[in-house]
Amino acid sequence: MINRRHVMVAGAAATALPLAANAESAAAFDAALNAAFDAVKPVALAGGLVTTQGLEWSGVKGVRRSGREASAQPGDRWHLGSNTKAMTAAVFARLVEQDRARWGMPLAEAFPGLTIDAGWDGAVVDDFMTHTAGLKDEAVMGAPWLMTARADPRSLPQQRRAIVEKALGAPPLGTRGTFEYGNANYVLVGSVIEAITGGSWEAAMQAELFTPLGLTSAGFGAPKGDNPWGHRRIGEAQTAMDPSDDASDNPLALGPAGTTHMTAGDYGRFLQVFLTKGDGWLKPETIERLTTPAPGQSYAYGWIALPPQPWAKGPVIAHEGSNTMWHTLAIVDPAGSRALFALSNDGGRGGPACQALAMGILRAL
Repeated sequence: MINRRHVMVAGAAATALPLAANAESAAAFDAALNAAFDAVKPVALAGGLVTTQGLEWSGVKGVRRSGREASAQPGDRWHLGSNTKAMTAAVFARLVEQDRARWGMPLAEAFPGLTIDAGWDGAVVDDFMTHTAGLKDEAVMGAPWLMTARADPRSLPQQRRAIVEKALGAPPLGTRGTFEYGNANYVLVGSVIEAITGGSWEAAMQAELFTPLGLTSAGFGAPKGDNPWGHRRIGEAQTAMDPSDDASDNPLALGPAGTTHMTAGDYGRFLQVFLTKGDGWLKPETIERLTTPAPGQSYAYGWIALPPQPWAKGPVIAHEGSNTMWHTLAIVDPAGSRALFALSNDGGRGGPACQALAMGILRAL
């Protein structure tokens, strides 16, 4: 899930704040973290500043589980929610660079032999990565699916393929060419990746992203072990979600749209790629494509392009993610060679807390 208002406010709130030529001391960022935490009081809050050299600063405050004493730690793993989408798009881009896929790939080429309704004529995989294909979540992943998907005995690739078959076997409910954010779009992209590789999206993520970039903490679903728990809030009441419970995350079939977790350090490593023109993992022109929306649009490939920011040295991209129990916010200024992110294990207060921390980091800069 993405809250476009939060992302836009994060950029707008910093427009009057010029960036210093050099980063301030870690104490300034620690103070920003403390201020954001104290103002919003989430269960836990973490954040980081990334440059071309890697993770320059990170901090964490709060507890892993509400009502318990164990503090959140720098090496803890955090659920990234919809910020997974940029990773799925990047893995597809890797397949393009390997000549196993291509930009503008028609659906009939992506799913050979699949019966596709005429309403999708002319649609290409890129349209789904930019949420402009006309696919609505309620057509294939509404409340009935959410209530039954966890009990589906089929493999995850089979479950995703079933979603694709249902989606493409009927006319689009949305308007082709019009932006409408939806998780089903990236489930379809994940299924394309599975069709190309012959394995699961999870295996492709491991082979094409986690291993090449050294993201050793990365995984799927709510992080288990000695890590923060996600928290669901209804008003002031909150519930700590045991990661061993299936309800601690969305159904795993939704994975390509938002089930990845990793440490702050590893997430910073992924963001660093967008500051270093691909860092040898992707070509510079591929990074440019992933982060540049089509004319008249503001959403690229898993990234929102913010309006021009006076504090930035060029176009700024951002994204926000949540599975209603965790929250993530990332803002990247590629020309300025810096990115920042905020993470929380609080589904209710995590959004405002991440927002406050992002603004605090920008002020500290």
